[in-house]
Amino acid sequence: MPHDHDHSGHHHDHSHGAGTRALAAALCLTVAFLVVEVIGAWWFGSLALLSDAAHMFTDSAALAIALSAARIGQRAPDERRTYGYRRFEVLAAAFNASLLVIAAAWILFEAARRFINPAEVQPLGMIAIAVAGLIANLIGMKILTAHQHDSLNMKGAYLELWADALGSVGVILGALVIWGTGWVWVDPVVAVAIALWVVPRAWSLLSHSTHILMQGVPRGVDLAEIRARIGGVAGVGDVHDLHVWSVAGDDISLTAHVVIADGAEHEGVRAEVLAMLARTFHIDHATLQTEAVSCAGEGAALHA
Repeated sequence: MPHDHDHSGHHHDHSHGAGTRALAAALCLTVAFLVVEVIGAWWFGSLALLSDAAHMFTDSAALAIALSAARIGQRAPDERRTYGYRRFEVLAAAFNASLLVIAAAWILFEAARRFINPAEVQPLGMIAIAVAGLIANLIGMKILTAHQHDSLNMKGAYLELWADALGSVGVILGALVIWGTGWVWVDPVVAVAIALWVVPRAWSLLSHSTHILMQGVPRGVDLAEIRARIGGVAGVGDVHDLHVWSVAGDDISLTAHVVIADGAEHEGVRAEVLAMLARTFHIDHATLQTEAVSCAGEGAALHA
């Protein structure tokens, strides 16, 4: 199977390198402001700030995981891991999504306590910290914008920053209300809103990464259509044992057994099916086993 692996690999490495540098810059920025936000939350007594900080912590985790995944994922395949380490990114995304759900649950618990025993908060301090956090998020997002579609992890990291920016806006609005009215219960309400807003996105990331880990058919791929198109290639009698999956979420692999019709030339039909898969579905990693079926209907496998 002639594949131009080197060329595509080189391009991938180049974009990966730039993406890795962007991640490192965004990570440093986020960690710095995570520390500022935790200190501010403690100093000014704000659960909303702490909720935002918990979110920023998972941001930092997402970025750190994405960074290590990008580095580890670049390792070449070896004798023990023939696909290399690219699936590490998917594992990392699943782990990060789980962290987010746990953080949200903790915030909800803490907010319930605060409703029972309201705590004093200092709104002006909250506003100052939240504005600084918002600026940090926006800078981080700007750094990652060009790379957000590079991989599942990059997308996850970008979404984290985007969600966190909205969280900071929520803290600012809540603090303004407290400053104007003295209603301290607004603080845990904002904290709960941030936590609840995070959960569906975390769940979506978790289900997507789990789907990939379960070797599910990649999103946007229609298995029935692929089966029909292979069957429609001249010389193909039947197709079975068709599997389509993804290693890291941004690639598609396929294996299938193709029964060649009587009189058709195996190698020619196989080449035509491969060309069709690449052309129609952009599937470049396909392994086909061609088989000839005798009149009696018994399969004599001919491995091409």
